[in-house]
This record gives sequence, structure tokens and C-alpha cells, in this order.
Amino acid sequence: MINCPLCDAVIDVDEEELDEGDSLICEECGANLNVAGTNPLELTPEVTTDEDEEEDLDDEDFDEDEDDEEEEEEEEDEWE
Repeated sequence: MINCPLCDAVIDVDEEELDEGDSLICEECGANLNVAGTNPLELTPEVTTDEDEEEDLDDEDFDEDEDDEEEEEEEEDEWE
């Protein structure tokens, strides 16, 4: 067992089955964690860059725009 580096919750994992570079998720706070070392076992939070967050936001905005266009087309079809 090891503690989450962000929320300090206990994460129940078999330390012998983890390898450096493995990923797991803290069930308490939902953080994506990476195994930084195995002796001793060390977890680090997954690093996200501002560019990743901006791309996610851009993708969400794009999806919403597509939905709006589809709704407008459906409304126009209903009027005909």
C-alpha cells in the first residue's frame, strides 16, 4: 500500500507488480499517477501542460459548435 501524493489517501496496490512508468488512478481524488520509482515505490502526479488543457477546451468548443449547427439544420428541415 502507498499513499496518494496529492490527497494522501491509501492506494491498495501490489507493489511487486508495478514497474517504473506504470500509470494508475487514485480512487479517492481521481488523480492520474505515474510510478516514478520502484525501490522505494514512488508515485508522482501526471503532469499536464497548459497546451493540453487548451486543446481539450478547443475540442469541447468545436464539438458544441457542431451540435449547434446540426440542431439549426434540423430546425430548418422541420419548417420546410
